[in-house]
Amino acid sequence: MTYTATVDKDVCISSGRCVADAPEAFDFDDDELAEAVPGHPGLSDAALVELARVCPSGAIRVHDELGAEVEL
Repeated sequence: MTYTATVDKDVCISSGRCVADAPEAFDFDDDELAEAVPGHPGLSDAALVELARVCPSGAIRVHDELGAEVEL
């Protein structure tokens, strides 16, 4: 499977954990809120799920290839 991530910017607290742990998959936008980098090259589905699980605010959402949210 190929998972993708989104960040709920209404929930993001800008802790930077996702950006520090996976700079290839997450970056900060102009408002210093995290955002997912499209395609997150080199990041496995398991690693993406783990990043979502440890997000301090729970802002990271993971979706399967059909767009359904993955249960964390």
